[in-house]
Amino acid sequence: MNTVSESIVKDMALAHNGHLKIDWVKEHMPVLNRIRERFEKEQPFAGLKVAISLHLEAKTAYLAKVVQAGGAEVTITGSNPLSTQDDICAALVEDGIRVFAKYNPDPAEYKEHLIKTLETRPDLIIDDGGDLITILHSERRDLLSQVRGGAEETTTGILRLKALEKEGKLEFPMVAVNDAFCKYLFDNRYGTGQSVWDGINRTTNLVVAGKTVVVAGYGWCGKGVAMRAKGLGAKVIVTEIDPIKAVEAYMDGFEVMPMLEAAKHGDYFVTVTGNRDIISKEHFAVMKDGAILSNAGHFDVEVNKVDLNAMSTSSRIVRKDIEEFVLTDGRKVYLLAEGRLVNLAAGDGHPAEIMDMTFALQAVSLAYVNEQYKNIGKKVLNVPFELDQMVAQYKLEALNIGIDKLTDAQKSYLESWVE
Repeated sequence: MNTVSESIVKDMALAHNGHLKIDWVKEHMPVLNRIRERFEKEQPFAGLKVAISLHLEAKTAYLAKVVQAGGAEVTITGSNPLSTQDDICAALVEDGIRVFAKYNPDPAEYKEHLIKTLETRPDLIIDDGGDLITILHSERRDLLSQVRGGAEETTTGILRLKALEKEGKLEFPMVAVNDAFCKYLFDNRYGTGQSVWDGINRTTNLVVAGKTVVVAGYGWCGKGVAMRAKGLGAKVIVTEIDPIKAVEAYMDGFEVMPMLEAAKHGDYFVTVTGNRDIISKEHFAVMKDGAILSNAGHFDVEVNKVDLNAMSTSSRIVRKDIEEFVLTDGRKVYLLAEGRLVNLAAGDGHPAEIMDMTFALQAVSLAYVNEQYKNIGKKVLNVPFELDQMVAQYKLEALNIGIDKLTDAQKSYLESWVE
């Protein structure tokens, strides 16, 4: 495979800087390094093709190299137009991985890259947001027959998969990596919590302390964003549709109110719901002058850009990744990173140590699907608990942390109904 001639990337001259970035994260991903050692010996993907669609930055690149080390022919594309890093793409091509991705392609190019990735006829898939799976199950069903299964990274993609499964249309098994303990407890909470504010802070260069932050959605990602906002000294308001999560936010010390009321108070807004039109015209109408809007959900539909444009007399880019909208009454609101994932479109994504666990789960889940695809059926399934625990144990060992183990007497006590 001549990956240079077969790939679509911006500039191969950028490869050196990409290699430096990948080498840096490799040094901080001990769990994935351990999985790589195992894969090199066992070759679980020998002779197979793997297609990957993820946010194409250094940590993702290292996951692709780990899968490649397991014997796979790997093709990778981006899962978001603004999170692809061109130097990473060039470095991967030099490492023998086929790449179809550029930073900020137009919608037609983005779609073309997804389709070209699928036209390699993969046996296994890693997806983020469900774009590859959606194309396979709609316009390119001719590419379905060889696929054994795969793994999905995020909430949005799992929602799409479960909709397919509910309609009886899912054609192969997919592991819901997002629902694993070592994913949502750490990646969604601590990873999103830190990386969202990394993106906002480096993009705006404004203080958070003393400001009011509105967090839409109090799932694990929302919890992390709210927790970090509080740590930065902000007053935090949470908006929710789930009464249980709303009570949880209240008990965690945050104000809870509907978005229409919260819109009057917010200096910063972060949407983390996975749904559309979370902030729209009725909310723009009551916002403070200078409000800053951002999204940390997978697709750029949470902040309604159609409404925002319709209500504005003008717009302009005032700083990298900041667009200013002047409303008809003269108020200004600012949208970060085109309403796309602020932590990736305006930042480098989650810390390497966090993605170490998530991508370890992706790698071992893919190997599990490859071993068991004939037995597990065409459904969305959870990461096997023993794999979840294995990744956590590897992490503890990398941190040189030991924990207790049950004695035989303690095990018997827990399994008995007699004292």
